Amino acid sequence: MKLPHHLTIKNGHLHINEQDCVALAQQYGTPLYVTSEDRIVEQYQNYKRALLARYPKVQVLFAAKANGNLAVLRALAKVGAGADVFSSGELHLALDAGMAPEKLLFNGSSKTPSDLQIAVEKGVKVSVDSLDELHQLDAVAQEAGKTVKIAFRVNPALEVPTHPKIATGLATSKFGIPHEEIPDAYRQAMSCKNIQPVGIHCHIGSQILDIDPFVKAAEVMVRIAQALTEMGVKLEFVDLGGGLGIPYHHETDPAPTPEDYAGKVLPVFRAGVEACGITPELWIEPGRSLVADSTVLLTRVNSTKSAHKKFANVDAGFNLLIRPVMYDAYHEVIVANKADAPLTTEYTVTGPICETGDIFAKDRRLPQIVAGDIIAVLDAGAYGFAMSSQYNCRPRCPEVLIKGSQVSLMRKGETLGDITALMQRPPWQR
Repeated sequence: MKLPHHLTIKNGHLHINEQDCVALAQQYGTPLYVTSEDRIVEQYQNYKRALLARYPKVQVLFAAKANGNLAVLRALAKVGAGADVFSSGELHLALDAGMAPEKLLFNGSSKTPSDLQIAVEKGVKVSVDSLDELHQLDAVAQEAGKTVKIAFRVNPALEVPTHPKIATGLATSKFGIPHEEIPDAYRQAMSCKNIQPVGIHCHIGSQILDIDPFVKAAEVMVRIAQALTEMGVKLEFVDLGGGLGIPYHHETDPAPTPEDYAGKVLPVFRAGVEACGITPELWIEPGRSLVADSTVLLTRVNSTKSAHKKFANVDAGFNLLIRPVMYDAYHEVIVANKADAPLTTEYTVTGPICETGDIFAKDRRLPQIVAGDIIAVLDAGAYGFAMSSQYNCRPRCPEVLIKGSQVSLMRKGETLGDITALMQRPPWQR
C-alpha cells in the first residue's frame, strides 16, 4: 500500500510522525484519533506556494466543518489561514484559535437571527444564501449601527463527479442563488443601507478528483465578476470554494495536488479578473485535502468470528467515523501491530454499534487477526470526529496531536458522566 510520507512501517508497526501507533494505543487507550500537525501545516503550505506562484493575492480559508478541534485551528491560524465557518460555534472556535475576523467567511443556507447578529458584532463577512437572508441581515446591521460586508453564494449549476450528498453546486442543490439571478441580487444589496457587497462565492462539492469542474466553476465566476464590475460592484475577493479530493483508495484513486489545481484553475481566474480590470483576492476553502490524511483512527480488535465471512470486531464504530455507513466511503485499514505481515486472510472490519451498517471495511485482505490487535483506519482527519456522536451511549474517544517528536492530548475522552451531565430529571420523576 502506498502511504503518505508521514506514515511509515518500522519493526512491523505502523508509525505516524515516527511515533509507534501501537505504543500510542497502549498509552492512551482505544479507540483513539491520532493527528500529525506537521502534515496539516505542510498541506496548507503546498496550497499557498502553488497559488502564490500564479497570482499575488491569495487567502486560504480552512473549511472548519472538516475538523473543528481547536488545536487544529490554532495550528492553521499560526501559519496565516482563515476559515470558512458554517455556524456560530465554528465562528467562535476560529476566533478563539486566533484567526482574524477579516479572514473568516460565515457561510450557510439557513442562518438564524443570532447567527446574523454574531457575524455583524464580530465584523465577519457573510456569504448570503438568499434575498430573504439579505434583508434580515440588513435589518440586524441597521439595529447595530454597523455596515456588514457580504458576498452572495452562487449556484453555478454544475454536475460534478462525487457522491450526490456532497455535490453542492448542482442546479437542484439547496445551496446558493441561481447564477442567472445573481446580478439582481447584487442590485438589491447595493440598495441596502447597511450592506456592502464586496465579494462573490461558490462551492461545487467535496471529494472531487477531477480538476475540470473547478475550471468550469472559475469560468462561471469570472463571467459573473465581469457583470458585477460593470454594475459598479467593487469586488475585494472571489471565493472559489473548496472540494479537492484525496486518494482514499491509495493505489487506484487519482491524486490531484494543490499544484495540479493551481496549474489549471489559476490561468482561467487570472485572465478573467484581468479582463475585468480588477485584482481581487482569490479565496479558496480546502477542508478534506488539508486534514484528511493527517489522521489515523486506532481501534482494538475485540474478537473475530467466522460466519458467512470472517469478521474482525473492533471497539470503534460509526459513532466515531460515520463516513463508511453514510456515504459508502472507502478507508484503507492496516493492522498496526502487523503492518508488514503477509495479507493472507479476507476480513470485514465491523464496529460495536447496534446497526447492520456499522462496517468500516468490507472484504479486505489483511494478516491473520486475533483479539487485541490494533487496526488503523487511515485518512480519518476530515469528517471523522467532527461528525461523531454518542449513539448507543458510547463516550467519544480522545484525540492526540503530534508535532515533531512531541505528543499530547488535544481532546480528552468522554466519560458516561459527560453523556449524562446535561440530562435533567423532570419534576414528576423526583
